[in-house]
Amino acid sequence: MPIVYLGIGSNLGNRRENIERAINLLQGNHIKILKQSTAIETDPVDGPPQDKFLNAVLKVETDHPPQALLKILQKIEKQLLRAKTAINGPRTIDLDILLYGRVALQTPELTIPHPRMFQREFVMNPLKEIAPELAEEIINARH
Repeated sequence: MPIVYLGIGSNLGNRRENIERAINLLQGNHIKILKQSTAIETDPVDGPPQDKFLNAVLKVETDHPPQALLKILQKIEKQLLRAKTAINGPRTIDLDILLYGRVALQTPELTIPHPRMFQREFVMNPLKEIAPELAEEIINARH
């Protein structure tokens, strides 16, 4: 089964509980959590004024293909009452596919690797924590 890295974040309500609930829902959808980074508090990026985020990266294993995995993540976001009120606005939960094995994919709905992950410390720092060799490989490949 492919190894997938997911970004997870929350800045509305009980952020830690939102992340824990999302992780439980992921596991209930045949997504095995292999490793979880420390959750870090970060300022919002590129959005309206809002509260700080709690962000983490998950290393998971799943047999869901990328498009099906995206639909599961969107379903979980909906279950946790994510409302898209503004671009990069506040949210109860945000789930993103960062990396999916060695897959490179670009469709109107999904781009893998996640196109902005490399500019975002709230993604790269947790990724370095749980997969330092992979993070280093990605950084070197981009230079």
